[in-house]
Amino acid sequence: MRVVDRRTQVSRRGFLKGGSAATAGLVALSVSSGMITGPTGAWAVSVVNLQAATMQTLIQMARDIYPHDRLADRFYAAAVAGYDEQAGSDPAVKEMIESGVAGLDGLAEARHARRYAEVGWEVERVALLREIEEGALFRTLRSGLVVGLYNNPEVWPKFGYEGASAEQGGYLERGFDDIDWV
Repeated sequence: MRVVDRRTQVSRRGFLKGGSAATAGLVALSVSSGMITGPTGAWAVSVVNLQAATMQTLIQMARDIYPHDRLADRFYAAAVAGYDEQAGSDPAVKEMIESGVAGLDGLAEARHARRYAEVGWEVERVALLREIEEGALFRTLRSGLVVGLYNNPEVWPKFGYEGASAEQGGYLERGFDDIDWV
């Protein structure tokens, strides 16, 4: 009897080609009619005041500034959703975001012939961010994400943080000696 290897055979080239297509699929969030949805449709964020492509870029920037493989894109989308609200109430904020994203996309076009959110490799996107890190958009986004991303109670368990303990008697009776790595 002949033994046949039924496992999928993937060459290095095929893996890289498929991997970059998958990455582009994750990055290329559905953008239509003022709504951005995740690749599986499991989450969505409404965009009212900014362009949908701008919000898509902000989500990708958030992921690249504070990268966490354990966090889904929906957490990053929720963290930057407030910028759309700010853009509606403050024209200066809207201009700063739209022009900053346009500048970043212009850099990406010059270097990679595609928008920032469509650049497939994280290393290349980070290199683009390093070029704008002194700009208003980057500084605003970086500082806002500290609160927007890490102050989300849904994110805390992903990092092992159980939340405030004051309501439950403090850390002495709850969590003080939970550390297993010391």
